[in-house]
Amino acid sequence: MAAAAVAGSLTAHDRRILTALNTGASSLSFVGSGFIVLCYCLFKELRKFSFKLVFFLALSDMLCSFFSIVGDPSKGFFCSAQGYSTHFFCVASFLWTTTIAFTLHRTVVQHKTDVEDLEAMFHLYVWGTSLVVTVVRSFGNDHRHLGVWCWTQTGRTGKAVHFITFYAPLWGAILYNGFTYFQVIRMLNNATRVAVGMSDRAYQFDMKALNRWGYYPLILIGSWAFGTINRIHDFIEPGHKIFWLTFLDVGTAALMGLFNSIAYGLNSSVRRAIHERLDLFWPDRFRKWLPSSSKVRNQQQESELVSLKVEDQQ
Repeated sequence: MAAAAVAGSLTAHDRRILTALNTGASSLSFVGSGFIVLCYCLFKELRKFSFKLVFFLALSDMLCSFFSIVGDPSKGFFCSAQGYSTHFFCVASFLWTTTIAFTLHRTVVQHKTDVEDLEAMFHLYVWGTSLVVTVVRSFGNDHRHLGVWCWTQTGRTGKAVHFITFYAPLWGAILYNGFTYFQVIRMLNNATRVAVGMSDRAYQFDMKALNRWGYYPLILIGSWAFGTINRIHDFIEPGHKIFWLTFLDVGTAALMGLFNSIAYGLNSSVRRAIHERLDLFWPDRFRKWLPSSSKVRNQQQESELVSLKVEDQQ
């Protein structure tokens, strides 16, 4: 996605470096997100509604990474398919993060238990919005390719449309996620302080998990901050490309899927499911290299991707 608009005035050597960077980073994201998709398909205990949202996030990241890698600029159809598909699934990826934030907020802050009834609305919102912005992006674009990248924007209108259909909703999602996680963390921090004062362990939450939630919005910021700066710079000075900025733009954007798979996907439920399978099939002489079964079994369920229930609702 980021690689699609940066080839401009760069030299052939620069483009080769950026191509290798994009391919390598996207491959890491493809493997990471593919691993989460595989875990969801293999482990039945992970097929809860909360982790289903993570599955669709990982699936979007996997397809976004896949289309970032493949594509033949010498053939018009494959070039256009790469451009449209990458844009579609990258938008879907950050939109799925907003559904996860919404689910947590509705469960923890609003004490609602109807989030599973909203699954159809989530799909309509994510896939529908992604389709609309992808179609709108085609307006004002010059469907040419430079170097190894497809669907570059060479005109000011195309660049403006690109910014409106991708970076505007992206930063809207970042602001929404940040505000939502702030409210969720504040709510649980208050509940924890009350629980400590009452010596009520039933209401004490995993502070490590709470602190991790605060970093979730930073994933999108870290992945797309350089891309946003690069787009603004390219719009103001279209004839002057900054290689180091483009390098950071391509590298961080391509790693978004890997970051998401680690933060959202590799929670205690996934680690426990993997450990239980290894415990069944791993040879006895190698058991000492695995964490103790009792430790894994007694791990507190990380609540960032599980519907939290307040006792007065039960």
